[in-house]
Amino acid sequence: MTRRELADKIGVNFQTVGYLEREEYNPSLDLAFRISDVLNKPIEFIFSPKPMKPLSEIVFERMRKDIS
Repeated sequence: MTRRELADKIGVNFQTVGYLEREEYNPSLDLAFRISDVLNKPIEFIFSPKPMKPLSEIVFERMRKDIS
């Protein structure tokens, strides 16, 4: 999904999506719920106060665990 498509679905300017991606803007609770709804993911999956591990790191850890 492009920034513009997401912006259209959540009712904001496409530049706002860019600000969110770059963490230059914190969404209102209402906007966070709209994004969550459009992406069909829990809010805490999309927005978190602590950094999330990169997916590659998670996959690598699981592979190492399976080998052990």
